[in-house]
Amino acid sequence: MGAIHAKINMKKIVASVGLVALGASALEAAPPELAADSAKPWSVSATLRGFYDDNVNTAPSSSAAKRDTFGFEVSPAVLFSWSLEQTVINFGYVYSYKYYDKPPIDDTDHSSSTHIINALLDHSFSERYQIRVHDSFVIGQEPDTLRSGNAFTTFQRVSGENIRNSGSINFDAQLTPLFGLELGYANNFFDYDDEGGNALTPSLSGRLDRLEHIIHLDSRWTILPQTIGVFGYQYRQVNYTADEVIGFVSTGPLKSEHRDNREHYLYLGVDHVFSPELTTSVRVGGRYVDYYKDPTGDNTGFGPYANANVKWQYLPDCFLEGGITHDLNATDLPGDNGRSFTTDQESTVIYASVKHRFTPKLHASLVAQYQNSEFNGGAFNNETEDYFLVGLNAAYDFTRHFSAEVGYNYDNVNSDVGGRSFDRNRVYIGVTATY
Repeated sequence: MGAIHAKINMKKIVASVGLVALGASALEAAPPELAADSAKPWSVSATLRGFYDDNVNTAPSSSAAKRDTFGFEVSPAVLFSWSLEQTVINFGYVYSYKYYDKPPIDDTDHSSSTHIINALLDHSFSERYQIRVHDSFVIGQEPDTLRSGNAFTTFQRVSGENIRNSGSINFDAQLTPLFGLELGYANNFFDYDDEGGNALTPSLSGRLDRLEHIIHLDSRWTILPQTIGVFGYQYRQVNYTADEVIGFVSTGPLKSEHRDNREHYLYLGVDHVFSPELTTSVRVGGRYVDYYKDPTGDNTGFGPYANANVKWQYLPDCFLEGGITHDLNATDLPGDNGRSFTTDQESTVIYASVKHRFTPKLHASLVAQYQNSEFNGGAFNNETEDYFLVGLNAAYDFTRHFSAEVGYNYDNVNSDVGGRSFDRNRVYIGVTATY
């Protein structure tokens, strides 16, 4: 039973990291963390921040829509963490209310609200069988909180009550000492507030509202006690749900559903535990995609797939995580040129996050990401787009229940497509009370 408890403790560390590593903007609205010696399974907090945003509309520098704004944010949060011998349950909720002295261009008033909910259930039936259920729900406006994975589908701030939900369930079975299976299902749902567009000005709902189903089955082979070899298959189904016209092609109106696609993946991988504090996971393979509703004719293709990640808890309350992914990714560009249309983008993402505690009272975090994307089909076929973000946050704990923080976020987009390149600087300072 001790082995089970060790696994649960490691998963609890990873789960806690996942609750706070939500992207550069989300660092401004991260849920509180339970102290290591906390006797209660919950904590609540309230944060007050002032901020400055030099490009709240994420507009090009030459655009009249570029607008800077000052404002303040009020953000209450709650975190619950319950751990038993074989079960861990985590729940975090963050609400953020922001007031802008100059409102974003599409907002109806000077304020906006964001909701972030993360929940996790991790249970070991025995040393051989475990299940992990996770869900992340967001109502928000910033692109990094609205994404479901590492890759961005749009870099624009989007006004309104935009919804993203990502859920997953994974079941692990160690069938023999040397062989095991992992069966998993994930579901991503996107519903943007901007709707009712047309072929000339398609709405964001028309371009990006979708439902994604992902099923995978991995065979896991014990090579060494600390090394697991993986051979796996994944099926991914993407259905666009807005039922809107987003352009024209030679066969007639281009609708949201014409972007629907199916993907089949085969990959090899390895999971290696260097120590309880340092782990790595690598998957490399290929994929086949079929745009089975393409009105312009058969549209299929092959491509590479990669997903690598390393996690290192190098000191107590200090961690480093980084990785690289390469896969197909939805895009907010419709890109019809009469003959074909932009189906999606192929994105390579390199990311890293680090949290370090310099003293018992002073700690800081860094989130950085680079994304290179190439568009597929239509008017923007083979055009590329680069995105870079960095988020810095430093906090000082005056007492166990009161702290102050300061932070800086930077975003930069360099695109071959006209009117999409921009940079954005945000700074904030605030105080947090936690109980």
